Amino acid sequence: MARKHGKKYIEAAKLVEKGKTYSPKDAVALAKKTSITKFDATVEAHWRLGVDPKYADQQVRGLAVLPHGTGRPVRVLVFTQGDGVRIAEEAGADYVGSDELIKKIEEGWTDFDVAIATPDVMPKVSKLGRILGRRGLMPNPKSGTIAPAADLPRLIRDARKGRVEFKIDKTSNLHVPIGKVSFSDDQLFENLATLVEAVIKAKPAGAKGQYVKSLTITTTMGPGIPIDVNAAQELSAS
Repeated sequence: MARKHGKKYIEAAKLVEKGKTYSPKDAVALAKKTSITKFDATVEAHWRLGVDPKYADQQVRGLAVLPHGTGRPVRVLVFTQGDGVRIAEEAGADYVGSDELIKKIEEGWTDFDVAIATPDVMPKVSKLGRILGRRGLMPNPKSGTIAPAADLPRLIRDARKGRVEFKIDKTSNLHVPIGKVSFSDDQLFENLATLVEAVIKAKPAGAKGQYVKSLTITTTMGPGIPIDVNAAQELSAS
C-alpha cells in the first residue's frame, strides 16, 4: 500500500525537480527549504553502496568527527576502573564506572549515546554484547571506542564534538545524521564533506564496480534530495 503524504510534504516535494541530481551545496540549501517540521529537524545523508554485506570483505564501517557536530547533546559513558575513573570524570564523561554500570545496563538502562571502554574492563563489558550490540552502543576497536585510559580525554572530546559512527545495513545502505536545519549552509556542507571523505576511505577491499550508487539528503519527515555522486566524491573537507 502506497504511503500517503500530507499537504506540507507534497508542497515541499514540488521544490525538488524530478530526475535531477543536485550539487552538494545546492542539495544542502534545498534540504533546509524543504523542512516541514515545527521543531529543529535533523538533516541526514542516505547512501546506497555497491557492496554485498553478506561477505566479510565487503563490510563498510567507520567513523567521522563532524566539524560542527550533530546539533544534539551527547551523553558519554565510559567503562573503566582504577586511574581511568579519575581521567574520565575530569574529561567530562557523564557516566563512569565498571561493575555498577554493567549491572544497571543488564537491568535495562541504556540512557546514553556513546560507550567507551578501556581494555582492562572489556572481559566484563563483553557480556553486554547482546544488549548494546543491537543498539550500536557496544565499545569496539574498529570504531575506536576501546582505548587506554590516557586516550579517554580525546575520545570523550570527539564524542562531544560530533563523532558519528556508520555501518552498512543488510540492504547495503548507510544512514548518517549531518546536523540540524538550524545549521548554516556552510556548516552542513562541511559536515557532509567530512562524512563523504570518511565513507570513501572506508571502501572495503572486496568492493567491485561502482562503490557509491546513490547519495540522498533529507530532513526529518521531508522529501529526499538526490546528490550528484561524482560531485559528492570530489568533495574535500578542509
